[in-house]
Amino acid sequence: YQRRVHGESQPTMSSKAKKVAAPPKAVAKKPAGKTKETFHSQHAHLFEKDANDFRIGRDMRPKSDLSRFVKWPQYIRFQRQKAILKKRLKVPPAINQFAKTLDKNQAGNLFRLLANYRPESKEQKKLRLKAAAEAEVKDQPKATSKPLFVKYGINHIANLVEAKKTKLVVIAHDVDPIELVVWLPALCRKMNVPYVIVKGKARLGQLVHKKIVTAVALTDVRKEDAPKLDQIVQAARLLFNDDVAGRRKWGGGVLGFKAQAAVKKQEKLVKALV
Repeated sequence: YQRRVHGESQPTMSSKAKKVAAPPKAVAKKPAGKTKETFHSQHAHLFEKDANDFRIGRDMRPKSDLSRFVKWPQYIRFQRQKAILKKRLKVPPAINQFAKTLDKNQAGNLFRLLANYRPESKEQKKLRLKAAAEAEVKDQPKATSKPLFVKYGINHIANLVEAKKTKLVVIAHDVDPIELVVWLPALCRKMNVPYVIVKGKARLGQLVHKKIVTAVALTDVRKEDAPKLDQIVQAARLLFNDDVAGRRKWGGGVLGFKAQAAVKKQEKLVKALV
């Protein structure tokens, strides 16, 4: 629309509209290459995604450490709880002395010596009695030499120690209840009999063809084994009979990791305030 002013035509405000941008040039499309057809692409319905479901009664869980989820037997739980209690509570010296045992090398030498004096098994005893009966029938002289075996049984060992007839007493460290042997080290010291504490009541039991044994004793050895016994006795007196400080030492009183961290944190705060 135009208005005529003084015979001249003037453009109106509506004639100043924005110019429209030109359309983009058409991009030539590249011819699509032929895709290689595979068995997977042709039969996609056979390869549907099936995620694992680890809920109850569904897929098997992958192998991992499940020890924290295991309901352990009662005797195992009691063993672990007892071990923790022994660390947390204060253990009196009479019981704490069983925590100190012979080291690996000395215990190996001791058990090699004791293995030479194992008592006869049931089969060996049967053969010995049979041979003695045959000798008696033939009027042959009987063997009068006393066999050298380790002695076992807590009452038998107590009698031997009181009579001072034993040269070495070996006590297991894990006897349960501990009251069975807690008095034996004091008796050995009173009678001046050397004693040692070793790991494993089952290991001592294996020596005498039993499941477990609280203690064993040596009354005598052959001449060729006398130097080995003297060496072990010397070490026993040094480590156990004459160790006064070890007999008076209390055990336990060890805090857990969380309690230790709390104590350290409190100490830091105290230092900061000071």
